[in-house]
Amino acid sequence: MKEFLLTDSDFKEVAHLVYNACGIVLGEHKREMVYSRLARRIRERKLTNFSSYLDYLKNHKDQEFDAFINAITTNLTSFFREMHHFEFIKDQLIPTLLKTNKQTKRVRIWSAGCSTGEEPYSLAMTLQGAFPNDWDVKILATDLDSNVLAKAQSGIYTAANVNGLDDALLKRWFLTSKDGQSYKVKPKLQQCISFKRLNLLQDWPMKGSFDLILCRNVVIYFDKETKDQLFNRYADILNDQGYLFLGHSETMGKEHVLFKNLGKTMYQKVAHAHAI
Repeated sequence: MKEFLLTDSDFKEVAHLVYNACGIVLGEHKREMVYSRLARRIRERKLTNFSSYLDYLKNHKDQEFDAFINAITTNLTSFFREMHHFEFIKDQLIPTLLKTNKQTKRVRIWSAGCSTGEEPYSLAMTLQGAFPNDWDVKILATDLDSNVLAKAQSGIYTAANVNGLDDALLKRWFLTSKDGQSYKVKPKLQQCISFKRLNLLQDWPMKGSFDLILCRNVVIYFDKETKDQLFNRYADILNDQGYLFLGHSETMGKEHVLFKNLGKTMYQKVAHAHAI
């Protein structure tokens, strides 16, 4: 007998809220994970079951919603998570870079906190074929955790991991095992990505400037001073008018003069801005 009752309709409501907030699909196979992660919130709020917790969440959205989302999404990633970011890359960033980087023919994107690799591979799928063949387009993917980095480098995912990717993308970019339970990223997609272990709070070995940095669901773990230092360092390593994307529950705060807020956790560096 479980400590808290989680009905089918409770689970559906949780899945609906999570999908609307950050685009992550919670299939039935994630039910146990949802239970264990939210049970902590239920205990903390001294409630008796999932239904009462969902009522509490509805009535105390300002106080509880971020904690709810973070409980579910910590170390949880998926392909094309927060789809609006990838739509912006496709519709806005790529056409801009084709003009602004015409002389250098160079594009650099950094996935900072790449976890098990879904983010950099989603980036690579979005960029493939978008630039002429003679352009130098590279993605740097870093994480502090060597275990998740090893999984990312292997490019091997379960059927549950690729849940939500359409068949055309699966066919084009993945090799499927005979039993259909394992999917391996094709070498062509891996070629443009460099996976490296990196602690964001230490020195960065890379010197070149970036057109876009994604640092999603990473800074939630840092205090304000550390966040501000990190944002300043990102400004220094971004090209003029380069972009920084944060996670769904993260914000830069209004006092950052180095970036302008484009909405939906997307920021653009103010031209010629550098941290002092």
